[in-house]
Amino acid sequence: MFKKDISPGAKSKVKSSVQRAIRTKITETYPLLAPHIDEIIPKKSQLDLLKLPDRVTLYAHDTSPLFFQHMDDPLIPHLRVVHQFPQCFPRIRIDRGAIRFVLSGATLMAPGLTSAGGRLPSGDTSGQSSNDDDADSRYDGREIEEGEVVVVEAEGKEEACMIGQLRVSTKEIKEKKKGVAIDQGHFLGDGLWRMVLD
Repeated sequence: MFKKDISPGAKSKVKSSVQRAIRTKITETYPLLAPHIDEIIPKKSQLDLLKLPDRVTLYAHDTSPLFFQHMDDPLIPHLRVVHQFPQCFPRIRIDRGAIRFVLSGATLMAPGLTSAGGRLPSGDTSGQSSNDDDADSRYDGREIEEGEVVVVEAEGKEEACMIGQLRVSTKEIKEKKKGVAIDQGHFLGDGLWRMVLD
């Protein structure tokens, strides 16, 4: 979606009623962000709306990009927000072999998630870790459904490298072990990441 450099289009102020609706939508979509919403979008601050190519809307506070939305898709956080609050989003992990493809803007395929270095949620919601490694316990939990926004982490790396909507559920990815997992998203080094807001 943002493979090439992009420049922001028209910038406008968001009305306070719309801003309240955005805050509500964010806390509904990402309930773990609710305690941090005042830090992300302060109540008395002014939110800006920027039009980007391909019918994408970017919401920013001052010069900080916060969330973007493609047409009627859900609000997706910018990777800078994800890096600030990494524990607030469902996550999956790709293996080392998929990293260079994801960072070049390629479609994320299921084999990058189902191989030895990849991690998907276990589907175990009991709170008991099914993995031997405590660092891998963050991938335990409920299955992620089709259409949900998910953070993609990379094997051996600390920061998230991509965020996007799943095209199939994690349960289906584990069963089929092939096909498209995420076909477009926001990744490190893409046009949205490099865009400068003045």
